[in-house]
Amino acid sequence: MKQIFLLYMMLFSTMIFSQKQIVLFVMSSEDTLTLNNEAKLRQTGVFLNEFYLAYKAVKDAGYSVEFATPNGVQATIDQESIHDKYWKKKLAVKKEALSFIENDINFKNPISLTQAIENKKQYVGLVIPGGQGLMVDLLYDKRIPILLKYFANENRPTGLICHAPVLISTIPKLENPYVGFKVNSVSPIEEFVIESFIMKGKPKNRKIAKRLRKLGLRYRSGLPKSNFAIKDRNLVTSQNPYSSDAFNKLYIAALLEYNVDN
Repeated sequence: MKQIFLLYMMLFSTMIFSQKQIVLFVMSSEDTLTLNNEAKLRQTGVFLNEFYLAYKAVKDAGYSVEFATPNGVQATIDQESIHDKYWKKKLAVKKEALSFIENDINFKNPISLTQAIENKKQYVGLVIPGGQGLMVDLLYDKRIPILLKYFANENRPTGLICHAPVLISTIPKLENPYVGFKVNSVSPIEEFVIESFIMKGKPKNRKIAKRLRKLGLRYRSGLPKSNFAIKDRNLVTSQNPYSSDAFNKLYIAALLEYNVDN
């Protein structure tokens, strides 16, 4: 009974403290993906539920959120992610998410990645939602490894969702703080299904699991469409649009651990 009481007190005090803390959400603002050696164009962006369900979990835990995109332009939402099949029993939350991206002032006015780097000390955590958009802009942005290394070296919780774990590969192996970590991302089978039946074409940047293994990370995955995520120290990675519950549980736990330790 005493242990339960102490746990509740710890969670309560962390919730109060978290109200003064900010989690940085870095988002893609890219809206076009080229396929089949640039023979085909497809609309792209951030996957809505991978972003909004993580945002909602962080806000519900008492944290503030600041949004950043490469040039301070509003993030683009992948229209594929609006389909009901990605929301399962969360259709009411989907309606809430659609209203949010149309009306929230902070979402519509993100800061730039340059500003985010300038402000980096004020953020307690980092989340980068998935979607193919980041494979076009964030993967090539030289500010991404700066942010990732800072949060890693400060042991601040870093959440990378679905395609976002590929951004770890922007850091050279010899200076990469995540070499040896357990990591997850969209799986090879899921990439095949996306390319073959949804996009009907191959993007320039793919085979994320192979990239992570080559870099020296310990890649693991769940079954296709599974609710799967991994936490290894300060790093939380998840697999697909159906993994939000697993990701949110582990990421909030990482924030709580960081608050206790600091």
